Amino acid sequence: MELTRESAWALLTEYTKSESLLKHSLAVEAAVRGYARASGEDEVGWGIVALLHDFDYERWPSLDEHPFRGSEILRERGYPEWVIRAILSHADYSGVARESRLEKTLFACDEMAGFVTAASLVRPSKSVLDLEPSSVMKRMKDKAFARGVKREDLRAGAELIGLPLEEHIANVIGFMRGEAEALGLRGSL
Repeated sequence: MELTRESAWALLTEYTKSESLLKHSLAVEAAVRGYARASGEDEVGWGIVALLHDFDYERWPSLDEHPFRGSEILRERGYPEWVIRAILSHADYSGVARESRLEKTLFACDEMAGFVTAASLVRPSKSVLDLEPSSVMKRMKDKAFARGVKREDLRAGAELIGLPLEEHIANVIGFMRGEAEALGLRGSL
């Protein structure tokens, strides 16, 4: 099977209708592709994994089903095992350890992209274009902000890819800025 972004996008939009979940997938894709580009990895392949990591979540959000149902669908459609394994590894409860650079990067970018999105949307500009890492660090200390995001996952993700937390935040912001329009994060800027 030839991996293409177009076929991955078609699969994502077949199973996901929520605009916020589609934008989350695009944000994680932007971050993961950015890391792939920076480290000379397969940007298209890594981007496809990021785009599809939650494609089954809207239909099957329970811990018993996500990302397991999606993995079955990917297998049926001929996706390579490395794609399926990476997607399974992003869920702590899947039993699939994060071993490859891609698996670690997907985990590091998943929650961080969501947190950066939330931090952007509460700015007066509602934009990622003027968001600074220090602002994200400050928001992380506010337990009421983006309550569903585990701060330890944000820290663990940075550690997993071997970066200081603030540097990881800066990278994710930078990668997302390149896609601000598609992510709905251009705001008033």
